[in-house]
Amino acid sequence: MRKPKIERPEEQQRFENFLRSRQLKLTGERLELVEEVFGQPHHFDADQLHMALKQKSKAISRATVYRTLDLLVQCGLVRKSSLGDQHAHYEAVRSDEHHDHLICLNCDAIIEFYRPDLEALQDQICTEYAFRPMHHSHHIFGLCKACQGRATDDSVLAHRMSQLNT
Repeated sequence: MRKPKIERPEEQQRFENFLRSRQLKLTGERLELVEEVFGQPHHFDADQLHMALKQKSKAISRATVYRTLDLLVQCGLVRKSSLGDQHAHYEAVRSDEHHDHLICLNCDAIIEFYRPDLEALQDQICTEYAFRPMHHSHHIFGLCKACQGRATDDSVLAHRMSQLNT
């Protein structure tokens, strides 16, 4: 099987080292998944990733997708979060970027944003409390601009808010 061209060889090497340290094999399917994950511009779920691979005629089972995503999360190459849903969302971890999220409770849109002033405020708060931050994420739940203009069922929104796993 032809090895896929990975645009981010440092991630491939990190994944190879991770697998080797656990005496797991680096298969062609796993390499295809790494390539596809780092080709995703936004958040995705496992089924979306599986469909994207199928559309490219990649015969990778759904179970392999789930298992490999779990390995990529353990390796630190992929971030897994619920974003308020009952199922997991994933995104490739890129060392050169950080962002937070606005999440629409009506249409599930995810809007990524970065604010240096917010980052500075977090740093200031950590300093005030002599706290050493290791990781943070902001998820702001509400209604996007498009959904604010639509009629929404308040009971559905209340139920969604009660189910948030943040």
